[in-house]
Amino acid sequence: MGSSAVMHRLGLYARLVRIDKPIGTLLLLWPTLWALWMASEGVPSLHFLVIFVAGTFLMRSAGCAINDYFDRDFDLHVERTQHRVLTTGQIKPKEALYVAAGLALCAFALVLTLNALTIALSFLALFIAATYPLMKRIFGVPQAYLGIAFGFGMPMAFAAVNAEVPAIAWIMLVANLFWAVAYDTEYAMVDKEDDIRLGLKTAAITFGRFDVLFIGVCYAMTLALMGWVGVLLSYGWPFVLGLVTAGAIACVHLYWIRGRDRAACFRAFRHNNWFGAALFAGVALEYLNV
Repeated sequence: MGSSAVMHRLGLYARLVRIDKPIGTLLLLWPTLWALWMASEGVPSLHFLVIFVAGTFLMRSAGCAINDYFDRDFDLHVERTQHRVLTTGQIKPKEALYVAAGLALCAFALVLTLNALTIALSFLALFIAATYPLMKRIFGVPQAYLGIAFGFGMPMAFAAVNAEVPAIAWIMLVANLFWAVAYDTEYAMVDKEDDIRLGLKTAAITFGRFDVLFIGVCYAMTLALMGWVGVLLSYGWPFVLGLVTAGAIACVHLYWIRGRDRAACFRAFRHNNWFGAALFAGVALEYLNV
């Protein structure tokens, strides 16, 4: 295989793992950074920072590959996904599995530099990530399962830094669950008609005409639970400022999606990067203010 063919193949693999669409990595990264900053009291070591940032990228990429493997037959009938490289046959299903396995192994190699508790938690994290694509076939709100998968870096961050997982880590995991239901329901609203036709299960279908209301409730629960964490840690005005900013961003999203326009819903989904960033800024500023 010539160099041009190799580069073409690598380009297909890059599209498979959505390197050109970093929003998924960011939605996975922000909660991990919230926890890492809290666990490290605002001063995470370079070692931990590199491990968790790189691990987030690798696991999100592996998740995309395994998700496309399971969904390859459905994606063919969904307007937004029918041109993915696995769906169109540009790569074979077994190649997607190889890519997912290789990326997961790289992530595990990073975890092996951490303590035993974090390594043990990584097996649970891998199981949750690998089984998420199946949830839309059996569970009416698969977005909740996604929230656990996307938030599991939080207990792992506390475990890595402090060799234990405090109660606030689990509160934050539940907060992330609600946030994921909010943003991924916005995402699911884009494909709602296709998913109904294919017999898939999503929160956008389960919530029905109350979808926007439930998204608002999920944003509110996310902020309330994170606020509770702030109270438990005796945080002050910088964290409150982050919460208020995130709340304002959530209100903008609810305004955008009120008409359930596909483009507006997708815009709101992508904009959740700023919701996560606002909460991180509140945490980071809290420690800079000390």
